[in-house]
Amino acid sequence: MRTIEGQLAIRDARFCVISARFNEAIVDRLTDGAITTLQRLGVEAGEIHLLRVPGAFELPLAAQRAARTRQYDAIVALAAVIRGATPHFDYVSGQCAAGLSRVSLDADIPVSFGVLTCDSIEQALERAGTKAGNKGADAAMTAIEMVSLLRQLDA
Repeated sequence: MRTIEGQLAIRDARFCVISARFNEAIVDRLTDGAITTLQRLGVEAGEIHLLRVPGAFELPLAAQRAARTRQYDAIVALAAVIRGATPHFDYVSGQCAAGLSRVSLDADIPVSFGVLTCDSIEQALERAGTKAGNKGADAAMTAIEMVSLLRQLDA
């Protein structure tokens, strides 16, 4: 049996990091984690482009436009959606996830899902670099691994 899996090191790859400004204090930590991780694993600073959008709901459109440029090997989408007292959370998080998934499949490019969907600010902070690690860094690692895997499949 032959096993093919991506590696956590990359060269000659371009990444687009798309970050929501809503819940900026949390998302900035995710963004820092993603960019630091990309660079630590071999991506040159000039090969990383950062796009800022108003919120999680806008991530799919920005990802679609970025994917259409064919400039990027992968996209890392970052946001924090925190549950409130209304159903707004469900609509935003569900549409964000569905939209990003559709972009990935339609454009044939990895779109890594670094969108926190939490019940509280405390949970979000834990996932943005404290107790539960940094999910932005995790999303960047996923993007690198998928680029590596797809390159092997295309070889």
